[in-house]
Amino acid sequence: MLTPRYFFSDDFRQFEAFFLSHPHTERTFRKGDFLWEPGRPCERLHYILSGAAVHYADHESGRRKIISFHGAGTVFPGYHRSDFKIELSLATEALSETRTLEFTVPQFQEMFESSNALSEQVVNWYSTYVNLLLFEAVHQEYNSSLVKICNLLYLLASPPSCTLDLTQEELAGLLGLSRVQLTRGLGELRSRGIISTARHRIRVLDLSLLAELCSSETL
Repeated sequence: MLTPRYFFSDDFRQFEAFFLSHPHTERTFRKGDFLWEPGRPCERLHYILSGAAVHYADHESGRRKIISFHGAGTVFPGYHRSDFKIELSLATEALSETRTLEFTVPQFQEMFESSNALSEQVVNWYSTYVNLLLFEAVHQEYNSSLVKICNLLYLLASPPSCTLDLTQEELAGLLGLSRVQLTRGLGELRSRGIISTARHRIRVLDLSLLAELCSSETL
């Protein structure tokens, strides 16, 4: 059974040589650069060679909702031929120096139509992304802020280290919570001995106790 993912990497690694053999433009984005201009349709696709980017929406209230992170070996945004209005409200920003192979939609379409393996992987990737969005819809609607925090930490923790290199601002953005709600929830988990925190780092000390606080759709 697949679990929801917030970090996408290596999904298209097996196609790297294939991508390199087709028309493309090599692009390097500095930290803070946008992969495409905010408020504009997504007219380019990027295969990420190195670095990472964050995909988010800025709400009119001033809050930022982080949707997903994308690292080396994946393609973002996904390939499609429709114009979705919501894309005008979304942005993708480099978190570090990020090297990519950039394709126009027609260029990627040619590869998509010439490779059954690539077209199948595009569908599989979209299925994984839809799974995340469906999880988010249920996760955000019905759960308390503490359960939301527990769900996210459980999904992001990767034994044996269980150490998350994320800022509290990034966690709040992923969950759509205020810093006050996040701080209160993390404080409760620290008091129970479930986590420890340091600057830009959270360590899960007891995954089984954390799981007891998660909702069923996560487990």
